[in-house]
Amino acid sequence: METESEPYVRLATLRQLHQVVAELNTARSLADTLQTVADGVVNGLGYELACVNLVRPDGDLVVAAFAGNPSAEALITGRVGSRDAWERRLAMGEAWGALRFISYTEGWVLDDDDVPQWYTEGPEPRFEDEWHPSDRLFAPMYATGAAGGELLGVISVDRPRNGRRPGAWGREALQMYAFQAAIAISNARLRANMQRALVRLEREQQALRASEESFRQAFEYAPSGMAIAEMGGDQHGRILRTNDALCRLLGRPASAMRRYSFSDLVHPEDIGTLLRTSAEGGRAELRLARRDGTYVWVSLRNSVVADAADGPRFLLTHVEDIEDRKRRELQLAHRASHDSLTGLPNSAELRARLSARLCRRPHAGQPSAVDSLDAAYEHGFDFGHASHQQEEGFDHHVHTVAPEGDDDVDDGTKGLAVLFCDLDGFKSINDRFGHHTGDAVLIEVARRLTSGVRDGDTVARLGGDEFVVLADGLGRADAQDLAVRLRNAIIPPIRVDGRAVRVGASFGIGWAHCGMSADEVLHSADQRMYVEKRSRAKQHRRAG
Repeated sequence: METESEPYVRLATLRQLHQVVAELNTARSLADTLQTVADGVVNGLGYELACVNLVRPDGDLVVAAFAGNPSAEALITGRVGSRDAWERRLAMGEAWGALRFISYTEGWVLDDDDVPQWYTEGPEPRFEDEWHPSDRLFAPMYATGAAGGELLGVISVDRPRNGRRPGAWGREALQMYAFQAAIAISNARLRANMQRALVRLEREQQALRASEESFRQAFEYAPSGMAIAEMGGDQHGRILRTNDALCRLLGRPASAMRRYSFSDLVHPEDIGTLLRTSAEGGRAELRLARRDGTYVWVSLRNSVVADAADGPRFLLTHVEDIEDRKRRELQLAHRASHDSLTGLPNSAELRARLSARLCRRPHAGQPSAVDSLDAAYEHGFDFGHASHQQEEGFDHHVHTVAPEGDDDVDDGTKGLAVLFCDLDGFKSINDRFGHHTGDAVLIEVARRLTSGVRDGDTVARLGGDEFVVLADGLGRADAQDLAVRLRNAIIPPIRVDGRAVRVGASFGIGWAHCGMSADEVLHSADQRMYVEKRSRAKQHRRAG
């Protein structure tokens, strides 16, 4: 039966409970919340001691807050009890709703486990509900507020101020407080996690901003050209961004560069190289168009910037000016293939150009076409397959042919004429006036020969005072007319250091055709030149 004073005690307890619960929600951190939970038990629920045991990520419980006894607080705060030991405690004793009470008569079995606790002694209880110093009362805190939820921690209480075990109302008050404490701890953890996440996000954003700024500066102020282009889709290769170095290199403003892709700027002969480079994310050397219409050699290197979700998205392109290096390479190649004095193709280059036009066809004495056909049929050769191969373009070579018959008869055949030129009287100029004059004569003869041929014809210096002209698509009469024009161009006086000197020229006309080697062609023209030179010498002696 409820006494007359109990309603007033309940009302006072409710007020205290309301106040300490309100204080739970004012704590600013998880540590403050835990200490407020422990203080609320002492200040609002009438217990002398309170301990908050918090579940750690590994499942064990640590003493996170203590209130009521500074000595005991210093002794056990921060100590850890195993989850198994705590499970045994919460499974034994008397269940008071969600609370768990373990009488001193049973609690002795827990004295040796690893749960942090304080030891007090006292006399046997004098009446039934008197609190014994070794009694234990635990209030579990669950994430959902119910016993089936995740265990957040356990509140341990001791020494009720009235010296009695709590009654129904005291139990309900502690249970309600544990429920509210669980909510406060969950909220504090959530706030702490959010704060950590915000701090981590801010750090990541700062790092990202620093990285972006570092990239921007590296991109903008790089000494060589840089560009970012789209990859994939309808706008593949479109330039999105360029740095000042690339704009200066191509003489184009950044706003204009965004209207182009690299395929719009590359030299037509280098389109294939660009496409292979873009697809593979590799590097290549090619030519890009400047605003003034000229081209500059660059080394272009692509890096694919990938997105984890969508795959490759952009091409980061590094463009390095290699015009000077390419010019040196071309100069070295030119020196290797051209005569240093006259600038004409040299002997090696002449033979290379001539050999490129000649294939190895059967010489005289080899099987004829009819014999070859008979042999092929005899051995079961598949002419349909051979025809198919020919149709598919396995042999794209256009055979070089030569006029046939007497040298004085033009049968209408157009071939590759090889004019071997030897200067007459050059040795005497060298001997009389020196090599300086001789070199000047060779340079002028080279100029006159080059001026007298068509675009696409080759004038080469074979060595000494010997020159060779390759002229394709000529008949016999055309070749003879060309030899006469070139001889007449060489004959006029050549002025060197105020002195006029003259040289003559003898020409031998040979014809190149497949089945011959370059040396055979040159030897044939050389022989014809000597025949002509001897013939002219005889005529000169007769005239004298």
